[in-house]
Amino acid sequence: MAGLNVILLGPPGAGKGTQAERIRRDYGLAHISTGDMLRDAVAKGTELGAKAKGFMDAGDLVPDEVVIGIVVERLREPDTASGFLLDGFPRSLVQAGELDKALAAAGKQVTLALAITVPEDELVGRLTGRRLCRDCQKPYHTIFSPPRQEGVCDECGGDIYQRSDDSEETVRNRLAVYRAQTEPLIGYYRDGGVLAEIDGVGHPDEVYGRIRESLDRAQHQVGG
Repeated sequence: MAGLNVILLGPPGAGKGTQAERIRRDYGLAHISTGDMLRDAVAKGTELGAKAKGFMDAGDLVPDEVVIGIVVERLREPDTASGFLLDGFPRSLVQAGELDKALAAAGKQVTLALAITVPEDELVGRLTGRRLCRDCQKPYHTIFSPPRQEGVCDECGGDIYQRSDDSEETVRNRLAVYRAQTEPLIGYYRDGGVLAEIDGVGHPDEVYGRIRESLDRAQHQVGG
Protein backbone atom coordinates (compact mmCIF):
# COMPACT_ATOMS: atom_id res chain seq x y z
CA MET A 1 0.00 0.00 0.00
CA ALA A 2 1.16 3.56 -0.59
CA GLY A 3 3.22 5.25 2.09
CA LEU A 4 2.32 8.35 4.07
CA ASN A 5 3.99 11.09 2.02
CA VAL A 6 3.73 14.41 3.84
CA ILE A 7 4.71 17.99 3.04
CA LEU A 8 5.12 20.44 5.92
CA LEU A 9 4.33 24.08 5.14
CA GLY A 10 4.38 27.15 7.33
CA PRO A 11 5.99 30.56 7.68
CA PRO A 12 9.17 31.28 9.66
CA GLY A 13 8.36 31.02 13.35
CA ALA A 14 5.43 28.63 12.91
CA GLY A 15 7.25 25.83 14.76
CA LYS A 16 7.88 23.50 11.81
CA GLY A 17 11.18 22.21 13.21
CA THR A 18 9.66 21.18 16.54
CA GLN A 19 6.70 19.48 14.90
CA ALA A 20 8.74 17.80 12.14
CA GLU A 21 10.86 15.99 14.74
CA ARG A 22 7.75 14.69 16.52
CA ILE A 23 6.16 13.52 13.26
CA ARG A 24 9.37 11.74 12.25
CA ARG A 25 9.62 10.01 15.61
CA ASP A 26 5.98 8.91 15.92
CA TYR A 27 5.24 7.95 12.32
CA GLY A 28 8.61 6.57 11.24
CA LEU A 29 8.82 8.82 8.18
CA ALA A 30 12.06 9.74 6.45
CA HIS A 31 12.52 13.42 7.42
CA ILE A 32 13.90 15.25 4.41
CA SER A 33 14.90 18.90 4.78
CA THR A 34 16.19 20.85 1.79
CA GLY A 35 19.22 22.16 3.68
CA ASP A 36 20.23 18.68 4.85
CA MET A 37 19.76 17.27 1.35
CA LEU A 38 21.92 19.90 -0.29
CA ARG A 39 24.71 19.42 2.27
CA ASP A 40 24.47 15.62 1.90
CA ALA A 41 24.64 15.77 -1.92
CA VAL A 42 27.68 18.06 -1.72
CA ALA A 43 29.37 15.76 0.83
CA LYS A 44 28.73 12.68 -1.35
CA GLY A 45 30.14 14.47 -4.37
CA THR A 46 27.21 13.61 -6.65
CA GLU A 47 26.95 15.39 -10.00
CA LEU A 48 24.05 17.50 -8.74
CA GLY A 49 25.87 18.08 -5.44
CA ALA A 50 28.85 19.48 -7.34
CA LYS A 51 26.53 21.84 -9.23
CA ALA A 52 24.86 22.95 -5.99
CA LYS A 53 28.25 23.54 -4.33
CA GLY A 54 29.20 26.08 -7.00
CA PHE A 55 26.14 28.18 -6.25
CA MET A 56 26.41 27.75 -2.47
CA ASP A 57 30.09 28.73 -2.43
CA ALA A 58 29.23 31.88 -4.39
CA GLY A 59 26.46 32.71 -1.90
CA ASP A 60 23.78 32.34 -4.57
CA LEU A 61 20.44 30.52 -4.38
CA VAL A 62 20.61 27.03 -5.83
CA PRO A 63 18.41 26.99 -8.99
CA ASP A 64 15.14 25.06 -9.05
CA GLU A 65 16.33 22.41 -11.48
CA VAL A 66 19.29 21.47 -9.25
CA VAL A 67 17.21 21.42 -6.03
CA ILE A 68 14.48 19.35 -7.72
CA GLY A 69 17.07 16.91 -9.05
CA ILE A 70 18.55 16.45 -5.57
CA VAL A 71 15.08 15.93 -4.05
CA VAL A 72 14.27 13.30 -6.69
CA GLU A 73 17.58 11.52 -5.98
CA ARG A 74 16.82 11.55 -2.25
CA LEU A 75 13.30 10.18 -2.76
CA ARG A 76 14.78 7.13 -4.53
CA GLU A 77 16.58 6.05 -1.36
CA PRO A 78 15.11 2.99 0.40
CA ASP A 79 14.22 4.74 3.68
CA THR A 80 11.50 6.70 1.84
CA ALA A 81 9.62 3.56 0.72
CA SER A 82 7.27 3.58 3.73
CA GLY A 83 6.74 7.34 3.63
CA PHE A 84 8.52 10.67 3.89
CA LEU A 85 8.18 14.11 5.45
CA LEU A 86 9.37 16.95 3.19
CA ASP A 87 10.37 20.05 5.16
CA GLY A 88 11.44 23.20 3.29
CA PHE A 89 10.44 21.86 -0.13
CA PRO A 90 8.61 22.73 -2.28
CA ARG A 91 8.97 26.49 -1.84
CA SER A 92 7.19 27.55 -5.03
CA LEU A 93 4.46 26.43 -7.44
CA VAL A 94 7.12 25.48 -10.00
CA GLN A 95 8.81 23.17 -7.48
CA ALA A 96 5.44 21.68 -6.45
CA GLY A 97 4.58 20.84 -10.05
CA GLU A 98 7.96 19.23 -10.66
CA LEU A 99 7.69 17.25 -7.43
CA ASP A 100 4.29 15.89 -8.49
CA LYS A 101 5.74 14.78 -11.85
CA ALA A 102 8.71 13.07 -10.18
CA LEU A 103 6.48 11.27 -7.67
CA ALA A 104 4.05 10.16 -10.36
CA ALA A 105 6.95 8.69 -12.36
CA ALA A 106 7.84 6.65 -9.26
CA GLY A 107 4.22 5.59 -8.70
CA LYS A 108 3.84 7.87 -5.67
CA GLN A 109 1.93 11.00 -4.72
CA VAL A 110 1.63 13.53 -1.92
CA THR A 111 -0.71 12.08 0.73
CA LEU A 112 -1.03 15.17 2.91
CA ALA A 113 0.14 18.78 2.92
CA LEU A 114 0.16 20.14 6.47
CA ALA A 115 0.03 23.95 6.55
CA ILE A 116 0.71 25.42 10.01
CA THR A 117 -1.00 28.83 10.13
CA VAL A 118 -0.14 31.57 12.63
CA PRO A 119 -1.21 35.26 12.55
CA GLU A 120 1.59 37.57 11.42
CA ASP A 121 1.75 39.61 14.64
CA GLU A 122 2.19 36.39 16.63
CA LEU A 123 5.00 35.29 14.29
CA VAL A 124 6.75 38.65 14.64
CA GLY A 125 6.53 38.35 18.43
CA ARG A 126 7.98 34.84 18.38
CA LEU A 127 10.85 35.67 16.04
CA THR A 128 11.83 39.11 17.37
CA GLY A 129 11.74 37.80 20.97
CA ARG A 130 14.61 35.38 20.39
CA ARG A 131 17.85 36.14 22.25
CA LEU A 132 21.24 34.44 22.53
CA CYS A 133 24.08 34.52 25.04
CA ARG A 134 27.13 36.03 23.36
CA ASP A 135 29.48 33.77 25.33
CA CYS A 136 27.90 30.30 25.77
CA GLN A 137 25.22 30.57 23.02
CA LYS A 138 22.38 29.57 25.37
CA PRO A 139 19.08 30.58 23.71
CA TYR A 140 16.42 32.66 25.45
CA HIS A 141 13.10 34.24 24.53
CA THR A 142 11.72 37.46 25.97
CA ILE A 143 8.23 35.90 26.31
CA PHE A 144 8.67 32.13 26.62
CA SER A 145 12.03 31.70 28.37
CA PRO A 146 13.51 34.98 29.64
CA PRO A 147 16.69 35.04 31.75
CA ARG A 148 16.30 35.60 35.49
CA GLN A 149 18.07 38.95 35.15
CA GLU A 150 17.37 40.97 32.02
CA GLY A 151 20.32 40.96 29.61
CA VAL A 152 22.40 38.53 31.70
CA CYS A 153 22.83 34.80 30.97
CA ASP A 154 21.66 32.44 33.74
CA GLU A 155 24.42 29.96 32.91
CA CYS A 156 27.58 32.00 32.48
CA GLY A 157 26.69 35.63 33.24
CA GLY A 158 27.41 36.59 29.64
CA ASP A 159 25.74 39.33 27.63
CA ILE A 160 22.41 38.40 26.00
CA TYR A 161 21.79 39.91 22.57
CA GLN A 162 19.39 39.84 19.61
CA ARG A 163 20.77 38.54 16.31
CA SER A 164 20.43 40.97 13.39
CA ASP A 165 18.24 38.52 11.44
CA ASP A 166 15.74 38.54 14.33
CA SER A 167 15.11 42.30 14.06
CA GLU A 168 11.53 43.30 13.24
CA GLU A 169 12.46 44.72 9.82
CA THR A 170 14.25 41.51 8.79
CA VAL A 171 11.51 39.29 10.20
CA ARG A 172 8.76 41.15 8.35
CA ASN A 173 10.79 40.92 5.15
CA ARG A 174 11.18 37.15 5.57
CA LEU A 175 7.43 36.83 6.12
CA ALA A 176 6.73 38.91 3.00
CA VAL A 177 8.98 36.61 0.94
CA TYR A 178 7.13 33.58 2.35
CA ARG A 179 3.74 35.09 1.46
CA ALA A 180 4.84 35.88 -2.10
CA GLN A 181 6.67 32.65 -2.92
CA THR A 182 5.41 29.85 -0.69
CA GLU A 183 1.93 30.74 0.55
CA PRO A 184 0.40 30.06 -2.92
CA LEU A 185 1.18 26.38 -2.26
CA ILE A 186 -1.70 26.33 0.24
CA GLY A 187 -4.15 26.93 -2.62
CA TYR A 188 -2.31 24.43 -4.83
CA TYR A 189 -2.63 21.59 -2.32
CA ARG A 190 -6.17 22.60 -1.35
CA ASP A 191 -7.14 22.25 -5.02
CA GLY A 192 -5.41 18.87 -5.02
CA GLY A 193 -7.57 17.70 -2.12
CA VAL A 194 -4.65 16.94 0.22
CA LEU A 195 -4.41 20.11 2.34
CA ALA A 196 -4.90 20.20 6.11
CA GLU A 197 -4.62 23.65 7.70
CA ILE A 198 -3.37 23.45 11.28
CA ASP A 199 -3.92 26.23 13.81
CA GLY A 200 -0.37 26.89 15.01
CA VAL A 201 -1.34 29.06 18.00
CA GLY A 202 -1.00 27.48 21.44
CA HIS A 203 1.39 25.16 23.27
CA PRO A 204 3.43 22.93 20.90
CA ASP A 205 1.69 19.88 22.42
CA GLU A 206 -1.72 21.29 21.49
CA VAL A 207 -0.55 22.05 17.96
CA TYR A 208 0.88 18.55 17.62
CA GLY A 209 -2.45 17.08 18.76
CA ARG A 210 -4.12 18.83 15.80
CA ILE A 211 -1.41 17.57 13.46
CA ARG A 212 -1.85 13.99 14.70
CA GLU A 213 -5.57 14.06 13.93
CA SER A 214 -4.83 14.94 10.30
CA LEU A 215 -1.99 12.43 10.01
CA ASP A 216 -4.07 9.62 11.49
CA ARG A 217 -6.91 10.34 9.06
CA ALA A 218 -4.51 10.34 6.11
CA GLN A 219 -2.83 7.16 7.34
CA HIS A 220 -6.22 5.44 7.57
CA GLN A 221 -7.03 6.51 4.00
CA VAL A 222 -3.83 5.01 2.58
CA GLY A 223 -4.32 1.85 4.62
CA GLY A 224 -1.27 2.39 6.82
